[in-house]
Amino acid sequence: MSNIEDTFFIRTMDAKPLTWWRTRRSKIDMEPSYQRRGRLWSQTDKAYLIDSILNGFDIPKLYMADFTVGENSKLNKNKLTYAIIDGKQRFEAIFDFFDNAVVLNDDFIYKADPTLKLGGLSYKDIVANHYEVAEIFDTFNLTIMGVHATTEAPINELFVRLNRNKPLTGAEIRNAMSGPAPDVIRSIRDHDFFTSCLAFSFTRGADLNAAAKLLRFEFIGRPVDTKKKVLDDFVLSLEGQDQKDLLELAARRVNDNLDTMSEIFLPRDKLLSSGGLLPVYYWFCREQDNSNHHLIREFLVHFEEERKYNRASFSDTNTSKPSHINQDYVAFDNFNRSTNDLNSHIGRFEILRKLFSEWRVKSPKKPHRKLIRAIIG
Repeated sequence: MSNIEDTFFIRTMDAKPLTWWRTRRSKIDMEPSYQRRGRLWSQTDKAYLIDSILNGFDIPKLYMADFTVGENSKLNKNKLTYAIIDGKQRFEAIFDFFDNAVVLNDDFIYKADPTLKLGGLSYKDIVANHYEVAEIFDTFNLTIMGVHATTEAPINELFVRLNRNKPLTGAEIRNAMSGPAPDVIRSIRDHDFFTSCLAFSFTRGADLNAAAKLLRFEFIGRPVDTKKKVLDDFVLSLEGQDQKDLLELAARRVNDNLDTMSEIFLPRDKLLSSGGLLPVYYWFCREQDNSNHHLIREFLVHFEEERKYNRASFSDTNTSKPSHINQDYVAFDNFNRSTNDLNSHIGRFEILRKLFSEWRVKSPKKPHRKLIRAIIG
C-alpha cells in the first residue's frame, strides 16, 4: 500500500503562452530554498534567449513545483501557486524582456524576414512597430514539467540531478541537500553581518559557502579543513535529533560572534573583500577578549598595509631573505594560497594573534569605541 506522505510524480503541464505566465508572475516562488541565487545571466545571455524564442528554436523544458492541487502543502512555504525548480534564469530573462529591461542584441537577425532591423529594440518598441513579431513572443509556449511532491527530499534530489551537467558550485549543491544543515547555513547567511559588512561577490553561493565554513568551525570547536568534500560530508552527516541540537548550538555561537563582528567592521568593509580571509578573521575576533574588540579593525588595517608593503619589498629584492623583509608576512601570504587547508587556517590565525600582541605593546592605548561614542553623544 502506497504512503501518501511519499507522493512524488512529474507530469507535463498544460501549455500556456508567455503572456499567461506574465500575468501570473506574482504567483511563482522564484526563491525556494534549493534555488541558486538569481541574476547570473548577462544582458547578452538574456537577449540570446529572446532571440531563440523569436526565431523558433527549441527552449529546454522547465521544472516547477505545482501547488494548484494542495496549496497548503508544507513545502509551499511562501503560499504561492508555483515554485521554480529548474529554469529560473530563463523565466527572469523572459520577464525582464516584458519589462523592457532587456533589448535584443545589436546583431539580432529575424530569420523569417532578415530585412527587418530589430537589433537594439525593446519589447515595447517591437509591440509598437512590429506587432506580428511581438505576437510570436507573446504566444510562445514553454514546455514546463509540473512536479508534485509531499516531501522536500525528492525535489532537492531532482534539482541536483538536473544540474549535474551544469557548473554548479559546491555551495549550490549543498544548498539543495536534505537534512537540517542547509536551513541553518541559510540562516547564518541572512545575518546582518553578511548583508551589510561583506564586500565580496555573492554570486554562485559564495555567501553560503562562507557561512558553511563558519558553522563547521563552531560545530567542531576549532579551525578545521574547509575543502568542498569536507563541507559536503559535514552537511550530509548531520542527521538525527542529537546532531540537530548540536548544529543549532553551533549556529547560535556563530551568530553571537557575527553580532560582535558587525560592531568591529564597517559596511562593505574593504577588509572583507576576500571570502578566503573571512574564516580566519572570524576566529581571530572570536578568540579576542572583549576589551580588545575596539582595537581589532585598526590592527587589521595596519596589518594589511604592512603586508602589502612587505610583498612589494620582497618582489623588488634579489636576495632570498633580506633583513628588512618580515617573514611573518611572507608566511601569511604563502598560507593564503590555499585558503581551505587546515594548516592555512591555523597558520594565518597564529600569525595574526602574534602580531596583534606585538602591535598592542607598541601602539598607544586607544579609548574604547563605545566610550568615544558616549563622549561625543
